[in-house]
Amino acid sequence: MIKPAIPPDEPFRLSTLRSLNLLDTPPEERFDRLTRMAKRMFGVPIALVSLVDENRQWFKSAQGLAVTETPRDISFCGHAILSDLPVLLVPDALQDERFFDNPLVVNAPHVRFYAGWSLKAPNGSKIGTLCLLDTQPHTLSAEDLQLLADLAAIVEQEISAYQMATVDELTRLQNRRGFLALAEHCLGLAVRKSIPCCLVFFDLDKFKAINDNFGHAEGDKALQAFADQMRRSFRSADILARLGGDEFVVLMFDCPHALAQTIVERLLAALERRNQFSHSGYAIHCSHGIVRVSLEARESVEALLSRADGLMYENKRSKKALAAAV
Repeated sequence: MIKPAIPPDEPFRLSTLRSLNLLDTPPEERFDRLTRMAKRMFGVPIALVSLVDENRQWFKSAQGLAVTETPRDISFCGHAILSDLPVLLVPDALQDERFFDNPLVVNAPHVRFYAGWSLKAPNGSKIGTLCLLDTQPHTLSAEDLQLLADLAAIVEQEISAYQMATVDELTRLQNRRGFLALAEHCLGLAVRKSIPCCLVFFDLDKFKAINDNFGHAEGDKALQAFADQMRRSFRSADILARLGGDEFVVLMFDCPHALAQTIVERLLAALERRNQFSHSGYAIHCSHGIVRVSLEARESVEALLSRADGLMYENKRSKKALAAAV
């Protein structure tokens, strides 16, 4: 057996996968409908929507298979996402050096045939497959492949629609719903593996004045400008969100407090440069609060937000007091 290699863009791919908030969610009819269709159309006993996570492949939908996940190192789908081609075809697993002694082949479900069409997130990252499995060897015709491609495209549309429900339309950051779901998942991992994390809460200063003096369209541009600067300042693995209004939050994974403070200062410095050279007629300033995630006392995401929000308001009050004194 040959274990699937790790794609060169793995950190970005995993970040994309987790940002979709699909992992470990309950079955949904819109995905199950498609795997039922695939199973019937191709006459196979098993059809899956498989998402390839760090150490496992997890099934958002599974027809004909009782388990919800299998290890990544024995997965066919782990190989499928490595291919430059959109589909991986294995006509007879016993004749393929990658799979002939694979536990999924020599033991239940006794896979002999596999066809997996890669599923891409909206940003183009390969996150898994729509796959067909059979206990008998065979192959697919050109017409069959086109049909599998069409079904995979519908799955991708459903994934995109799912993401839209968790993404802020204006800034394209996670919305509150998306952030809560993704942060809960990441914090659980951090606690299990003792990984330091920090949460940063932001609130724009005098944002109402921008709306009042320049109009709401300009206020939207200010929110987008702040979100864009967050993307440039924070790391690709950090979870960025707009909670609503002019409130933003970042969960910084594998990040000690000192590093979090350094990155926040980088954001503030970038905003100052933006204000210096912008001709918008207004400046963008923010107040913030940073909290360490306790790995011993398991706090909810809402509790962390509340603590960071309190520190943010302390920061805002101190700036107002300083301005009044001057």
